[in-house]
Amino acid sequence: MALAANRRPVMTLFSDAQCPLSHRTRIAVAEKNISVNVVTVSRGCLPEDLIDLNPYNTVPTLVDRDLALYDSRIIMEYLDERYPHPPLMPVDPVSRARSRLMLYCIDRDWYSLLDDIESTDGSRLVAARKMLRDALTVIAPVFEQKPFFMSDAFTLVDCAVAAVLWRLPAWGIELPPQARSVTEYGERLFDRAGFRTSLTREEKDLRD
Repeated sequence: MALAANRRPVMTLFSDAQCPLSHRTRIAVAEKNISVNVVTVSRGCLPEDLIDLNPYNTVPTLVDRDLALYDSRIIMEYLDERYPHPPLMPVDPVSRARSRLMLYCIDRDWYSLLDDIESTDGSRLVAARKMLRDALTVIAPVFEQKPFFMSDAFTLVDCAVAAVLWRLPAWGIELPPQARSVTEYGERLFDRAGFRTSLTREEKDLRD
């Protein structure tokens, strides 16, 4: 049941239990160990609170007092700045800009395929699966260079990648042997306490 606006906790995250965008936001929350009231919503059945706060009626949506944010990248960066420890973005401007660019590329090249991957249109689904598998295979050498994605420390970029890699089996995507470094990287992320905490029951079922 949705909370009345005047009784809302300090910070509330409206989240879909299966949405990768919601998931990567929950990973960031868990990694930073932030106390957030997570309100799980279903597609097509949004609470009135969310409809009033977000003109696009989308999730994730974060509400912090009088502030409402409804883009996952903006939400993750806001949380990282509001709660600076542990940092999930580089401190220096050049590395921070590179991380932001990588998040943009991941959204444009990978997340843009998700509607087609979950489509009932067979040709669109097959094409999107192949594009994502090929994209991960081509970039596999990058995962051999550092323990995390182009970084020695876990960052928001890893949050975005982890949410995709966790869903590959459920999407019917099997990476080839030459992408072994991607698979090993994913397993390292999945073993993190923050990642395990972030999982909803529905997301756990994706790998059962």
